[in-house]
Amino acid sequence: MPTSTAPAVALLCWRDLDHPQGGGSERYVQRVGAELAARGMRVALLTAAFPGCDDETVVDGVRIIRRGGRLTVYPRALLTLAGARLGVGPLRGFAPDAVVDTQNGVPFFASLLSRRTVVLVHHCHREQWPVAGPVLSRLGWWIESRLSPWVHRRRRYVTVSEPSRAELVDLGVDADRIDVVRAGIDPPPIADRAQNPADRAQKSADRAHNPADRAQDPGGRIVVLSRLVPHKQIEHALDVLAALAEEMPDVTMDVVGGGWWSDELREHARKVGVGDRVTFHGHVSEERKHRLLAGARVHLMPSRKEGWGIAVVEAAQHGVPTIGYRASAGLTDSIDDEVTGMLVDGRDELIAATRKLLENPGFAVELGAAARERAAGYSWSATADGFERVFARLR
Repeated sequence: MPTSTAPAVALLCWRDLDHPQGGGSERYVQRVGAELAARGMRVALLTAAFPGCDDETVVDGVRIIRRGGRLTVYPRALLTLAGARLGVGPLRGFAPDAVVDTQNGVPFFASLLSRRTVVLVHHCHREQWPVAGPVLSRLGWWIESRLSPWVHRRRRYVTVSEPSRAELVDLGVDADRIDVVRAGIDPPPIADRAQNPADRAQKSADRAHNPADRAQDPGGRIVVLSRLVPHKQIEHALDVLAALAEEMPDVTMDVVGGGWWSDELREHARKVGVGDRVTFHGHVSEERKHRLLAGARVHLMPSRKEGWGIAVVEAAQHGVPTIGYRASAGLTDSIDDEVTGMLVDGRDELIAATRKLLENPGFAVELGAAARERAAGYSWSATADGFERVFARLR
């Protein structure tokens, strides 16, 4: 249990992991907080409220304070942080030694209250802003690309991949103020479906020739693990399924995750004729998520933009390679093309690459084995180490 004199860290993020729209970036922030708390630090996460939530709770040693909504979370978090300095409000007595300001397009501008602020950016949002409409998108991109770099011109940045670091440099952030701290990974709650890659390939090949066993074989299964929002472009994965359905009668797809774009995706599946071949699971337990990942041959990640892609590594834990877009930026860091997965350019190449892995189980297993080996090198402990090094450099 951290003492009242232990170092204090405030994390600011627009959502926490229990939020219905929480995803990989929220997992990153909360798991870092949990690691820091386990090391004896006092950690508070200031985030938005959502229907049915508790205003305050503690998860894995992290005190979570929820105030405001999608837009009002920003001023409410700053008020809470200011109250901590004045000795009032829910954080009275909590004077943070470091503040992590998560910029999901828009930062909290916590550096106006604390010089010891680190700006966490998973990726830049140029390609995603249009969904906000013509006015908000222009304003949002101006804040992200012009105002934020100027306000934070003396602050340290953390990002999750080299491509995201390059994007920040392009926006005018000094390269020597940016640290790359990659995401970690939790051990899967279930065992790999086969420890020996060669055995997996042979079993897959045998089952492909035995109609009675096809239902147990991952050869015809595609999985998508993602928040269901427009920039994730799950429609492209559904188009892959539609393109392969006629030539591969056993191919099916599991879409794991929820989001406000769910109804549009279900309609798209019906429109392209694969409504009976795809299962939308919504939010599932960690165990169920990993079982669905482990039961697939290939994981598709057709996002327009990714900072890193934690789902890539989660699939890799089960020897399942990911196919994603080269233009997404971050996936070029988490996927080693033709070694741990495949990077493609456009929908036609996505279809061709998926066909290749479904028709060639040996190659899929080879990629998956390399991906699993690489995934073993990531941990949240190492991620927290990175943040401690950054905190030590704050002035």
